Amino acid sequence: MVDKPVSKILSEIAKHLNGKVLGDGNITIAGVSGLREARDGDLSFLANSRYSGLLCDTKASAVIISEESVDAVRDKISAIIVKNPDLAFAKVVELFTPSSIKPHKGVHPTAVVGNGVKIGKDISIGAYSVIEDCVVIDDGSVIYPNVYIGFSARIGSDCLIYPRVVVRERVEIGNRVIIHSGSVIGSDGFGYALLNGIHHKIPQIGSVLIEDDVEIGANVTIDRARFDRTVIRKGTKIDNLVQIAHNVVIGENSVIAAQCGIAGSTRIGKNAKLGGQVGIVGHINIGDNVTIAAQAGVSKDVQSNSVISGAPAKPHKQQLREWASLKKLPELINDMKALKEQIEALKSSIDEITKPSKHSVF
Repeated sequence: MVDKPVSKILSEIAKHLNGKVLGDGNITIAGVSGLREARDGDLSFLANSRYSGLLCDTKASAVIISEESVDAVRDKISAIIVKNPDLAFAKVVELFTPSSIKPHKGVHPTAVVGNGVKIGKDISIGAYSVIEDCVVIDDGSVIYPNVYIGFSARIGSDCLIYPRVVVRERVEIGNRVIIHSGSVIGSDGFGYALLNGIHHKIPQIGSVLIEDDVEIGANVTIDRARFDRTVIRKGTKIDNLVQIAHNVVIGENSVIAAQCGIAGSTRIGKNAKLGGQVGIVGHINIGDNVTIAAQAGVSKDVQSNSVISGAPAKPHKQQLREWASLKKLPELINDMKALKEQIEALKSSIDEITKPSKHSVF
């Protein structure tokens, strides 16, 4: 089932956003798009002043802006003025585009549903999904086709679980959680004991807890704990291709970009920001409000409110100074070579001066 296309006049949208119209409020808006891609009838947005030059060429009928950008659009294009253009545009997108193709409610005839499964109201379980025994799925959740949910797992209300997701046994998913295709929640942690040259598997008997309002990208792997639980706290957003190992705890409202790897038993505080390809060793503590720049390698504890970068990671300002010094390294090497040559020449001159004369009386 697909939502029907909608159109609204600009003043209606402004009212929805608690914004103020600049220009013609009677323009009909039929869609949303970026400034470069927009066509006549589209509403776009300007959240960063560096892109204000695009306003001259955009085909959008109107834009969403902040007060700081009023002069950039005045007499050029109609606008809605808001405090946060990014957030406002996200609300407009919800008005004009369906969040997804909405599946039919109920359980598809080809889905396999085990014994003792508890299913809430207004749920959807898609074709060829497998729901093992004793699973609980709360009201309003959508399980797309080809999803596997293991024994005694729990899915909260209003969740979206996309095709080919695996939620292993005893995993607990909170409310309004989104899990994108290919992700595996609750696979075994990477634990082995070496004896006589052989790696023996250590059973991973813990679980995973994903709290409310978490979004997990495509092909993310979150391992179950050896004991207890691996925990992703509420409001955290995880990009594609992230590996989170056993017994890790991620604090609430954290943001983790693609290709990060977090080793076992590390604890990360709330409001953390991890750039792409960050690597974090196991068994360390990272405080609240920490920002870690892309490709950093974190090997020791990090205090709250820190900004770090580099490999090994260190305070960002220190890292910038070191990078600046590295740029000067070739010049310094050349200077050292020149100084060495001058010293050698000076030594030769001194040796020549101090050499005993053939006519010396001594």
